[in-house]
Amino acid sequence: MKKENNKKRILVLNYEFPPLGGGGGVASYKLAKGFIGNGYEVDYLTSWFKGLKKFEIINGINVYRVKVFGRKKLETATMVSMLSYPFCAFAKGFFLCLRNKYDFINTQFVIPTGPLGFILSKIFRIKNILSLHGGDVYNPTTKNSPHKNFILKVVVKFLLNRVNFIIAQSSNTKNNAIKYYNPKKEIKIIPLPYEFFDFKKVSRKELNMKENKKYIIGAGRLIKRKGFEYFIKALALLDNNVNGIIIGNGPEKENLLKLARELKIENRLCLTGLVSEEKKFQYLCNSDIFVLSSIHEGFGIVIQEAMQVGLPVVATNNGGQVDLIRDGENGLLIDPKNFKKITEKVKKLLSNHKLKEKISKQNLSDINNFNLNNITEQYLNLLKINES
Repeated sequence: MKKENNKKRILVLNYEFPPLGGGGGVASYKLAKGFIGNGYEVDYLTSWFKGLKKFEIINGINVYRVKVFGRKKLETATMVSMLSYPFCAFAKGFFLCLRNKYDFINTQFVIPTGPLGFILSKIFRIKNILSLHGGDVYNPTTKNSPHKNFILKVVVKFLLNRVNFIIAQSSNTKNNAIKYYNPKKEIKIIPLPYEFFDFKKVSRKELNMKENKKYIIGAGRLIKRKGFEYFIKALALLDNNVNGIIIGNGPEKENLLKLARELKIENRLCLTGLVSEEKKFQYLCNSDIFVLSSIHEGFGIVIQEAMQVGLPVVATNNGGQVDLIRDGENGLLIDPKNFKKITEKVKKLLSNHKLKEKISKQNLSDINNFNLNNITEQYLNLLKINES
């Protein structure tokens, strides 16, 4: 796979790539497809997990996977697996840079991927674009968040000042990076791209959903930061004709099931576990309201997915989702952890058909703002501006 004379080439570094991990891997995968659409060859260096191939070509992307230490689950990473990625991936990254002439490196996540991008860019004198995803600079639900850990905070600040360009996916991520690390370099906001997913529409009956019920739906990894406990507490306060669906898997699953049993709503709640992309969209399409209950969200890809099918959204107001949701226009915003407000806003939408319809139509329009080609061009324009 030597570089062709007329082909430009990019190295994407990210410790996660679908089906491994969450939204950050999905976003960088889509971005990589956007680079290909703009005439680039893309090599993507990520983590290996049992059942996955060490190398494969996916939609034109050369995906290289290296074994890391301590990765136990497909959907979530351990601290050991994250911190081992730069060390485990260095040899393969060095080899790829030695063999190919890259136009630039796109480093996804300052922690844990940042050190690898920094070292390779310095050794081979390649421009480095660093993409921040939110949780890599600020995560209020874990004691290991870089903004709380002195050593990680020093590392993040060092890396932010030694890349060529810093991209934040939202104003919230940018503001947190400035607040906690005060980098000397400018941070540019470029939202995550969205690629429409084509799926077969099915009836509620085919999904074992009841025709005479209203459904609120959430999606994401079942981790503390996603705040699904507040989704469940809100559901318990809603009328019996409202059911809930949560799509995803993770370490909080048993706690959430226990909470549902304690609140005596286990018969009104469906935890689907991991499902295919098509089935996820089928569930979304057959639901009434999307609820984002996250304590903090770097961006909120799931909101984009809800927008595609025209779902009205009730979302917390702490994170990148405030760049997507304008309160009263294309969704309703509430404070994190306030399950009573979730209940109130859901009731408002269910009782006000005109408002529900207005928000639905607005979301069907707004999703076009995240066109994959436009977002990719914003990345590539950074290099053009720098060269002019």
